[in-house]
Amino acid sequence: KLDSTFERFNKRYDFHGSVLVAKNGKVVFKDHYGYADFRGKKKIDDNSVFQLASVSKQFTAAAVLILKDQGKLSLDDKVTDFYPDFPYTEVTVRHLLNHTAGLPKYFWLAEHRWDQEQAPTNQEMMALLAEHKLDPFFSPGANFDYSNTGYFVLSAIVEKVSGMEFGTYLDKKIFRPLDMKQTFVYRFGQDSVRDGQLSGYRLYRRRWHAAIPGTVNDAVVGDKNVYSTTEDLFKWIQGLNSGKLISEESLEEMYTRGSTRYDRKVPYGFGFRIKEDDEEKVIYHNGRWNGFSTSLMQYPEDDLLVITLEHSNYNSMKYLNARVRDLVDENFTTDQ
Repeated sequence: KLDSTFERFNKRYDFHGSVLVAKNGKVVFKDHYGYADFRGKKKIDDNSVFQLASVSKQFTAAAVLILKDQGKLSLDDKVTDFYPDFPYTEVTVRHLLNHTAGLPKYFWLAEHRWDQEQAPTNQEMMALLAEHKLDPFFSPGANFDYSNTGYFVLSAIVEKVSGMEFGTYLDKKIFRPLDMKQTFVYRFGQDSVRDGQLSGYRLYRRRWHAAIPGTVNDAVVGDKNVYSTTEDLFKWIQGLNSGKLISEESLEEMYTRGSTRYDRKVPYGFGFRIKEDDEEKVIYHNGRWNGFSTSLMQYPEDDLLVITLEHSNYNSMKYLNARVRDLVDENFTTDQ
């Protein structure tokens, strides 16, 4: 039933991607649908690697928590402890993790104030923030505002504290320890394209797929630009939840809703969105960037994990996730 569902979404709604469903810690469904290369009609397969878009943020949060567990930083450290010229002097690491820092959008800054041909790196973007001092949206801790800027600043802090490039740090501390052999960080204009690395596409005039080129924002990492597969993401969640990477205390904070300074709960932990009501708790993240649509959904009470990666601008991930959840509930029994 899952297979027929995704076949239908491929044919009717232009879904071209990979799917993995795990129940009780075991993979119960995994497959690929559609094309990796539309011109050459090459099918997506186990070697196809997707840009995770904002699903990348959970790796940034984990990197920060690894450094915290090692005593190399505190969640209440200010960004100015690492970057003295950072213009938002009261912003802490915790504010960045919870999206309560109120920082301006770095996309605008790169698009309007960066005057070099090559896209800026994290460190160059930190310098640009310090130079232009854009007005913040609100004072730190006052509100919740989902922020790509906050997560690129976190990855810059990881680089400063560890003395490594962000991708190197993730590879050493997360990807290799969890045997995630097809996962890496990619900076447009800085790194070589790897085997199996997909491009994002958009449907042009409802007739053909056009590849989406890199932009001035595509060399900045931390908020996006981790590439991976569904199988590697399964290894990631298994490793994260089993305590192989961070302490039990850090994992609990990661999966707990943050709050403003007025004690209002926000719908975000560290690197994950948190949906919590009387019925259940869902730990998840979705992402969209340059044609890629991604989703990682954890349903802890049912021990269910749904990972969906797509690269042709599919825009109904929420509905698709709900459909997968319903099919599992209807057809999977506890003795299977």
